[in-house]
Amino acid sequence: MAWNSSVIMQMGRFLLLVILFLPREMTSSVLTVNGKTENYILDTTPGSQVSLICAVQNHTREEELLWYREEGKVDLKSGNKMNSSSVCVSSISENDNGISFTCKLGRDPSVSISVALNVIFPPLLSGNDFQTVEEGSNVKLVCSVKANPQAQMMWYKNSSLLDLEKSHHQIQQTSESFQLSITKVEKSDNGTYSCTAKSSLQTESLDFHLIVKDKTVSVPVEAIIAACVVIFLTLCFGLIARRKKIMELCMKDKDPHRETAL
Repeated sequence: MAWNSSVIMQMGRFLLLVILFLPREMTSSVLTVNGKTENYILDTTPGSQVSLICAVQNHTREEELLWYREEGKVDLKSGNKMNSSSVCVSSISENDNGISFTCKLGRDPSVSISVALNVIFPPLLSGNDFQTVEEGSNVKLVCSVKANPQAQMMWYKNSSLLDLEKSHHQIQQTSESFQLSITKVEKSDNGTYSCTAKSSLQTESLDFHLIVKDKTVSVPVEAIIAACVVIFLTLCFGLIARRKKIMELCMKDKDPHRETAL
């Protein structure tokens, strides 16, 4: 019975220790970035600079922090890692739109918080603005576009909204391009085409100059070569035959007996 009491007392002490320490172990540290406890989107503009400060809340010991830009680890100075850590994102550009920065707990990377950059900028257009094609060929006018927020895209011809013909024009649009395809171009397709992007910030246009020239008559090179070969062989055979006749006449002139016998 005494043994049972001893075992019960030991189990009681163990349970007491578990009860005392379990809340502390189960209370996970919380990360914040700029005072926010959840992932969030940070609005910014090109050329600006933002500071992201990550801090540990509810920690009972020194905690190392790690920063990541997308999947790549950010190099931090030794004094910028424990309990609180900051990164400065400078010279923000349009290409940084959608890039995320994540702060993680060093001993447990599953504890993390992320900030995604939302870079707001008006439409940016680019493309080959001058093309010369032959009549009857196909042509593509590709207008590359970047915009945030997304822009409404339209094609104009000579300052008027392009009248699309189903069998003659085709438009393809992606998140980064606005393409106009013209099948079997005609002289009437000559002109200036404008790619226009309209967003809540600004409206931008880019001109594409299309010149349709007369269709060149294609020369059948293979047929010409074959004809030249035939003509050459014919001349060669003709010269050979003529040479044989000349030789026969010469032989007759040199044979006096043959003339006497006659």
